[in-house]
Amino acid sequence: MSIDWITVAAQIANFLLLMWLLRRFLYRPILDGIDAREVEISDRMQEAVHAKEQAQAEKQSYLDKVQALNVAQSEMTETIRRSAEEQRDVLLAETQKRLQQENATWKAHLDDETHKYTAKMHRAGAEALLSLTRKALNDLADETLETRVAHHLIQQITPMVPDLKRAAGQAAQAVIISQSALPAAVKDELTTELQKAFPQSVVRFETDETQAPGLVLRVGGAQLAWTVESYIDGLSALIDEQLASGGDLKVKSHEQ
Repeated sequence: MSIDWITVAAQIANFLLLMWLLRRFLYRPILDGIDAREVEISDRMQEAVHAKEQAQAEKQSYLDKVQALNVAQSEMTETIRRSAEEQRDVLLAETQKRLQQENATWKAHLDDETHKYTAKMHRAGAEALLSLTRKALNDLADETLETRVAHHLIQQITPMVPDLKRAAGQAAQAVIISQSALPAAVKDELTTELQKAFPQSVVRFETDETQAPGLVLRVGGAQLAWTVESYIDGLSALIDEQLASGGDLKVKSHEQ
């Protein structure tokens, strides 16, 4: 059996290369890490010794402070006891005076709450009245109501023309909105009156089922409403004013 020296030489070269690689990339980093770890452990041990010495010094300082605190506490306890006895009589006098003041304040508070409760009950009654009135008007409203509102609008529009013109500006049309369609005769009367006031405007009629019974007039930027809601709002404002003034609620009725 012959020896292949070329193969042997190649294996020796591979082994030497492997050893160099292990030394270069494995053993050296491990050794460097071990050295760094030893240095770190040494530093930490020195720090621990220093911390122990510092802790012992702080412990002795703490014990000294505790002893001084105990002495000061004994002196302070005696001082507090004497001061408490002196303040006790003062506090009793102040407490009695405060109770008298709180009693007077509570009495005034009860009087104020009684007044507020009375006003609240008045307001609740007024709101119930408004709610019932609103329901009654909505239940009773029909085409006759809107027709009467239209006639009222015809009677009231003349003295309001100057204010309407100022608010409407150069309006191209006047729109009258009702909950249901108005009779033709009423439309003609409204058209005639509005065209007297606004000759250049076209009168248009619309219906809105969601609107409260009554009429709404829109001319340019101006809007006037004669509806059930507007009358109810006026009554609500009157009730709020009367309750705010603290007076009895007085409702005046008159025919126009």
